[in-house]
Amino acid sequence: MTKTHLLAAAGVAALTAGSAHAEAPKEVSEFVVTAAPYVVSMDSVTTSVEVMKRDDLDAAPSAGLGDVLAGLPGVRSTFFGPGASRPVIRGLAGPRVLVLSNGVGMIDASALSPDHQVANDPQEAERIEVLRGPSALAYGGSAIGGIVNIIDDRISSKKVEGVHGRLLASGTSVDEGSAVSASVKAGVGGWVFSLDGLHRESSDYDIPSPAESRRFMAAEGEEYLGKEPSSVANTAVELNAYGGGVSYVGDKGFLGVAVKRTDTTYGVPGHTHEAHDDHDHDHEDEEGEEGGVQIDLKQTRYDLRGGLNLDLGPFDQLKVSAGYADYEHVELEGGEVGTQFLSEGWEARAELVQKARGGWQGAVGLQALSRKLDANGDEAYVPSTETHELGVFTLQRLDNDAWGVEGGLRLDRRELETDAASRDFTNVSASIGGFLRPAEGWFLGLSASRTARAPTEAELFADGAHAATRGFEVGNPDLDSEVSYSLDATAHYGSGPWEMDLHAFAVKYDGFIDLRANGEVDEESGFAIFDYVQTDATFYGAEAEISYRLWQDGERSFRLEGAADYVRGDTDLGPPARIPPWSATGRAVFDGGWWTGKLELRQVGEQDRVAEYELPTDGYRVLNVYLSAAPFADRKLRLFLEGRNLNDAEAREHASFLKDLAPLPGRSFRMGVGYRF
Repeated sequence: MTKTHLLAAAGVAALTAGSAHAEAPKEVSEFVVTAAPYVVSMDSVTTSVEVMKRDDLDAAPSAGLGDVLAGLPGVRSTFFGPGASRPVIRGLAGPRVLVLSNGVGMIDASALSPDHQVANDPQEAERIEVLRGPSALAYGGSAIGGIVNIIDDRISSKKVEGVHGRLLASGTSVDEGSAVSASVKAGVGGWVFSLDGLHRESSDYDIPSPAESRRFMAAEGEEYLGKEPSSVANTAVELNAYGGGVSYVGDKGFLGVAVKRTDTTYGVPGHTHEAHDDHDHDHEDEEGEEGGVQIDLKQTRYDLRGGLNLDLGPFDQLKVSAGYADYEHVELEGGEVGTQFLSEGWEARAELVQKARGGWQGAVGLQALSRKLDANGDEAYVPSTETHELGVFTLQRLDNDAWGVEGGLRLDRRELETDAASRDFTNVSASIGGFLRPAEGWFLGLSASRTARAPTEAELFADGAHAATRGFEVGNPDLDSEVSYSLDATAHYGSGPWEMDLHAFAVKYDGFIDLRANGEVDEESGFAIFDYVQTDATFYGAEAEISYRLWQDGERSFRLEGAADYVRGDTDLGPPARIPPWSATGRAVFDGGWWTGKLELRQVGEQDRVAEYELPTDGYRVLNVYLSAAPFADRKLRLFLEGRNLNDAEAREHASFLKDLAPLPGRSFRMGVGYRF
């Protein structure tokens, strides 16, 4: 895992044009620009981003987005079986965590329900950037909790000479799974062509215990018969994704287009469409006989991206990106169509980047979105809704080497319309921050922000049984925007054998939108009725990462790494649901040049601060190992072997709606081979 940092747009500065000549950009060792159009060095920012590069993704498990990222500090998974998972960042999920494809929204239905998969697999990516904390200034209120940007590089912004590509194949024991992915890129003059594809499939996965937790069975009045190995029924996955792109790269910039098709079918464990007042002992057998509920997801997506170097007053670059997607998601019950979700729309953004002058960088931008969501069938608990958004923003930064300030301002408008009702929201978000470099290797930053998020279609207009959350959800069309006031502190140190990152945060919400039981039960579904309400809330916590290189001899080295995180949430109505407990990870890494070995121990704490209708979750400890080798001198071929949860622990993800019905997979071995050319 590569640790870098990212500018979180924070602070307000006036946008003016000077007569001074634009300065040459400073040399940087590594940078990411998910939340800012301009380049910021890794040691010069006020918050952090985790970057998973292609090497990290090769070593990552074949799983959904949330599960691949779940081991990062401050990040967990909504784990709804192997087929569906989204990231949970600092205790926030769903519409508060924005998932992007190359900086543009997914235009799918994954934020609507935890059993809906993200229409993008991690193995399609060249890198994934994860930004913790509010990032709404560049991307809107849906980034109030954080951003995950999946970058596939189908549209190349740089010239490519010759033909380059990669192949990856692996198999897993816990679910009899297999995965194959490949990509190729070729350059002819200024033209760059790319193709890629992915196939992944797996069966029901094994676990070291009954699927239902001891606490759940006790709550149902049943006897827990002991820890007997079993499997989680209806968790098979089949995924196919393929795409291609073409771009032209010239002296003044680049312009390219890409197309991608995603086609996946996956089982949804524990997903029943009737209430069960009396617990069904033969639930797994029943699911197996009837086939259970499956989701058939298809999306076709088109993207355009370009950059133009120019001389336009204070600006020297124009960046544009746009995406259009046609998404279909069908829930199959015994092979018959139960509920259908359709999402069609587009999103576009344009950014003018200022010339760098005297340590001053900045940009102004425009973002627009139009989407129509249709839901049909028994579980169409949200009406067909058209959503239109428009946002304008500016981000500014002044870096005087020893100290600096940064900031931004954004104005947003969102309109939501159904056949029966409509709402519109106008929001203003802003932030300001400063940083110091008090000594060699040290960076200290502090930022404050006000972020506003308009309600979603579900929060406003939901009215029906939602089997995935086991509740009858009722929206509130009178909801106001959710406003957060946050404070983030960062300390980074890197010198010699030491590398350290510490982050602390506190967030106060005015009008936090929460889903709470009202004490009534829907007679038809048998589900408890949950209302979307607004309340005041506070979240605070911290993440820490530290690395110490004990020994190095040329390209060989041995280091120790540690990471930990903690988050606590409170509302005026009590603890919010599904707040992850603390976690701590220790890792020993030996890099032998042509081979690498890792030994990892991860401890996740117990969570007993729970909301109504939520059970506590036991803590767990897992042991993981990883070994890879590149046996030939050119190191193009790499073999790897991984063992996960070697102690076969019963591990349940508290952030998951299914945590009492589907634990995480048991002991698993994964073997694979990768080749680059």
